[in-house]
Amino acid sequence: MNRITDVPGLLVGNAHDERIRSGVTVFTAEAPFTAIVDIRGASPGTRDTNALNLTSVGFPVDAIVLAGGSLYGLDAVSGVLAHFRSIGRGHAYETGIAPLPIVPGAILFDLTNGGDKEWGDASPYPSLGRTAVERATREFSLGNAGAGYGARAGQYKGGLGSASTVLDDGIVVGALAAVNSVGSPVIPGTDAFWAHPLEQEREFGGRWPNRIGTISLDLPADMKEGPRAGTNTTLVIVATNAPVSRVGLQQIAIQATDGFARAVRPSHTPFDGDLVFAVSTATEPPEHSDPNQTLLLGHIAADTVARAITRGVYKAGTLGTLQSYRSTFGVL
Repeated sequence: MNRITDVPGLLVGNAHDERIRSGVTVFTAEAPFTAIVDIRGASPGTRDTNALNLTSVGFPVDAIVLAGGSLYGLDAVSGVLAHFRSIGRGHAYETGIAPLPIVPGAILFDLTNGGDKEWGDASPYPSLGRTAVERATREFSLGNAGAGYGARAGQYKGGLGSASTVLDDGIVVGALAAVNSVGSPVIPGTDAFWAHPLEQEREFGGRWPNRIGTISLDLPADMKEGPRAGTNTTLVIVATNAPVSRVGLQQIAIQATDGFARAVRPSHTPFDGDLVFAVSTATEPPEHSDPNQTLLLGHIAADTVARAITRGVYKAGTLGTLQSYRSTFGVL
């Protein structure tokens, strides 16, 4: 399906609110999984990501939440926790205590996209989070969906993207991205994406530049104007079914962040909260990973991330006054 859910056992659910122009994406699996996080942006917004540090106990994770709404979107995790409590899923602490689900989350800023954000004291995000996790399945929408519903990438409508790479030995690497970047995904003076050399089977339109002249050292004209700290971010999840240790996952995440720079310029800015969650679904992760396999998986992950980011922008549709890539360039 060219989605992160090509990794066996993975599920993704989306929910959004058209009135507030925001939404939530929940990444989960049929069984708990191993996860870590690598944060490169200077303005991240997260919840419970310390539980993924290499110095932590390293309990298996039940879900990862990506949400719009800036800090208010972190409430979406509460809705996911409520769902898991209702079905008895989570870390079994001791008899008589409800299981404790491990659900880290990260948010992007979509508060100025024209939606009605006057929701009063009752945050919409717990309900969106619960709806998203209850909808989790192998098939899910891209573009104006979930956490990408109200997102913006430079001057273009951002969105939710996903891609996968399947190796001959059955190993799969998948990526999921919610794209709300300061930087632009488009090569200046063209209608082609920066990631166009990585495209598989016209997954983002097959647009190649006729020629590329000297690339200006100036910042792109179609990045966001007047960027402010804490108001932009690209959130990514990379997953594989390969047996990888937590240290190996950390290395894969570090390499995977190169995918941001292959798809968006500039990236990892002082105004972005860019981060990567890296996940392995292997039931018995090894204590030590094969460094050669880790190198390969990290390399593939970076390209897959670039494709997922670009698909998020390509699949997005115009929302209000925010024009999509396809509307801007007349691409079908």
